[in-house]
Amino acid sequence: MSQLVEVKVPDIGDFDDVSVIEVLVKEGDTISENDSIITVESDKASMEIPSSASGVIKSMRVKLGDKVSEGVVLLTLEPSDEEVSSKDTKEKPKADAASEPKEQTEPKSKSSKEEATALPPESEHKQSSKTYIAQSSDAGDKVGKTKESPTAAFALSGKEIRNLPHASPSVRQFARSLGVDLSQVKGTGRKSRIVLDDVRNFVKSALSAPGGITTGSSTLGGSGLSLLDWPKVDFAKFGEVDTKPLSRIKKISGANLHRNWVMIPHVTNNDEADITDLEAFRVQLNKEYEKAGTKFTMLAFIFKAVVQALKKFPEFNASIDGENLVYKKYYHIGFAADTPNGLVVPVIKDADKKSVSDIAKETAELAKLARDGKLSPTQMQGGCFTISSLGGIGGTHFTPIINAPEVAILGVSRSYQKPVWDGKEFKPRLTLPLSLSYDHRIIDGAAAARFNAFLSQLLSDFRRALI
Repeated sequence: MSQLVEVKVPDIGDFDDVSVIEVLVKEGDTISENDSIITVESDKASMEIPSSASGVIKSMRVKLGDKVSEGVVLLTLEPSDEEVSSKDTKEKPKADAASEPKEQTEPKSKSSKEEATALPPESEHKQSSKTYIAQSSDAGDKVGKTKESPTAAFALSGKEIRNLPHASPSVRQFARSLGVDLSQVKGTGRKSRIVLDDVRNFVKSALSAPGGITTGSSTLGGSGLSLLDWPKVDFAKFGEVDTKPLSRIKKISGANLHRNWVMIPHVTNNDEADITDLEAFRVQLNKEYEKAGTKFTMLAFIFKAVVQALKKFPEFNASIDGENLVYKKYYHIGFAADTPNGLVVPVIKDADKKSVSDIAKETAELAKLARDGKLSPTQMQGGCFTISSLGGIGGTHFTPIINAPEVAILGVSRSYQKPVWDGKEFKPRLTLPLSLSYDHRIIDGAAAARFNAFLSQLLSDFRRALI
C-alpha cells in the first residue's frame, strides 16, 4: 500500500479562520489534482480549495461549519499509481544529478532554467495557481470555461463530475439561509448566472406547489426546507444544566407547528371588542346558575360569536385540498388547552347546535381531560376553526399559528379597562384584544378585517348573535 498523503489548505491569501460552507467530496471518492475539496467563505468572498494530489480519499479531517486556515489538514488520501510513477520519475533525475560531478551539473541547471523561462506565461500561471476566488460575474463565467479551474467542477464520487451553478457569494449565502439547492434554480442573469430574484422566485413557487419541489434528497415545500444542521453546543461547559426529554405532546405539536408556520403564509389582523355589557351579563348568569353548578366563561360566548361570524364569512370555515377549496357546512370549533406537558386542541363538535351553557360545560370537561392526559383522538379531530385564549394569563396581542388544515385561528388576550369617548365624556370600558391569523392564500386582508369587525360587534352587543 502506498504511503498516505495529507492534503492541506494552501496559501489562500490574507484569510484566516474561514468557514467551511460546502464539503464537496467524501471518504472513498477518487479525486484528481486540482479537483475541489471544500468551499470556504469569508466576509468578502467564497473560494474553493483544490486538492494538491490525486488518489482515493481515506479520511476526511474537516466537516461543514469548521473553520480552517493555511496549513490545516483537509484529508488524507492514497496516491494513485500515476501519481506514484510521476513522483518516482521526478525524483530519479535528481538522484542521478546528485551523483554527477559539479562541472557537469551546472550546464544542466542552466539549461533547465532557460527551458523554464521559455514557458509561456499562461502555462506558468496554471502551474503555480493554487487559489481560485469567484468575486464577480466575469470571474464566474471564466471558471466555467477553464477545465483546470476547481471552480468549474467538483468530485461527486469516482469520476462523476458536475458543474457548479454560477452565482455570487452573496447569492450563495442567501440561498443557504433559505435551504435552497442552487443546482435546482434556473438563472436569469447574464450567461445564466443566478441572481437574488431567481432564488426568491424559486422559493415562492416551491411553497405554492401542492406537492412541493424536490431538491436533492428532500422536498422544498412538501416536507420543509433543507436547512443547515442544528448547531451542536456543549451547554454544560458554560454552567450548570439540567437536561430533560421533550414530552410526547411537545414532540408532536412542535413538528406540526413547524410545518404550519413554514407552509402557511400567515397574516394577523388585530382588533378590539368592547365587552363591558357582555361581562356584566356573564357575571349575572353565574350568580343565577351558581346552585346549578354551571359556570359561564367568556370563552363560551366567544364560541357562539365565532360560529355566527363563520356563517357570514364561509371562506373562514374552509380548507385547501390540492387545487380545491372545501367549504364545510358544519361548525366544529377547537380551543387550545394548556396542560403540564404542552398545548392540545380539543374540539367542540356542532357548536352551532349547542347553547352557551352547553359549550361552557363541555369546554370545562374537555380541558380537565386534557390536563389529565385522557383526551381521545376523536376529541381532537374534525376542527374547522380554533380559538387560543390567553385571557387568564395576560398579554395584549399575539400571532397564533394556524392549525392546518384550517385556514384561520383567533387569539384572545386578557381584557383591560380603557377610557372611551362617548361624545360627551370619557368612560371606562372593558376591552378584549382579538388577534386573527389567517391563510393569505385563501383570505385577503379586507375579508379578515371584516371578520374581526363583525366579531367585535357581536361581542359588544351579544343580542346580535341571536339574529
